[in-house]
Amino acid sequence: MKKILITGALGQIGSELTTKLREIYGTDNVVATDIREADSPVVTGGPFEILDVTDYEKMLMIAKKYQVDTVIHLAALLSAKAENNPQLAWNLNMNGLMNALEVARELDTKFFTPSSIGAFGPNTPKDLTPQDTIQRPTTMYGVNKVAGELLCDYYYNRFGVDTRGVRFPGLISYVTEPGGGTTDYAVEIYYEALKKGSYTSYIAEGTQMDMMYMPDAVNAIIQLMEADSEKLVHRNAFNITAVSASPEDFEAAIKKQLPEFTMDYKVDPVRQKIAESWPNSIDCAAAKDEWGFEAKYDIDKMTTDMLEKLREKLG
Repeated sequence: MKKILITGALGQIGSELTTKLREIYGTDNVVATDIREADSPVVTGGPFEILDVTDYEKMLMIAKKYQVDTVIHLAALLSAKAENNPQLAWNLNMNGLMNALEVARELDTKFFTPSSIGAFGPNTPKDLTPQDTIQRPTTMYGVNKVAGELLCDYYYNRFGVDTRGVRFPGLISYVTEPGGGTTDYAVEIYYEALKKGSYTSYIAEGTQMDMMYMPDAVNAIIQLMEADSEKLVHRNAFNITAVSASPEDFEAAIKKQLPEFTMDYKVDPVRQKIAESWPNSIDCAAAKDEWGFEAKYDIDKMTTDMLEKLREKLG
């Protein structure tokens, strides 16, 4: 990667990935785009362009303008919001992806887009979910992700586009506010622990889901994009994970540092149903074998860092 275009750069992943890539590859070599502008280092700290990813011509124009050799496509509507507006989700998630892939094909660039544990469904094996397994999701977000995995495979096999991707678990970050994902309770809980000393979880007790701290997610993207293409077998849908946890696991980790913290439950049936359709834990052996993936943050190390960074952020 030498000249990189990022879509959805103001989102949860993009906000941290853009900064990290600019540190590594140089400020002028990472072009951030989003549908909106904001008071953010993503906008003020380097090249930035307004882009609606459903506008193919503008995306192509920007990519040509900056002569990019890598496209990192992050723009998407997340799981809970996608259920509220499935037509919008299909248009943004699928047409945006097709446009980004067409830009990569036209300009012969490397390409990354994330999939998700949302690509699995209620019939997928729940524990140590295999890399290659049944995928019959019951949400629009999941349908988009499965279709996206297949579309990226198609562009690699049909056109030779160097497509790459991972299936992210729930991502936890102190930089951006929660953005409509089912696993966002695992971000909200840290904010509320510091603000109120308590939290009401919309996910039920005992519901296991895979999670990952954002520094591990960012490093995984960079590591995969720099990996030897010849060694990649799965390319577009590597299982990766760091922690399999339930709400009470986060409660216990926070209590180690904030003993007075309390948590209760008011379950959101929509998000709970989504959560129950996802794995309890996933097997990431393929990512380890093919490009050396390894997460550094367990739940306790993540909790320590989250609380420390949020104290600074919240003043």
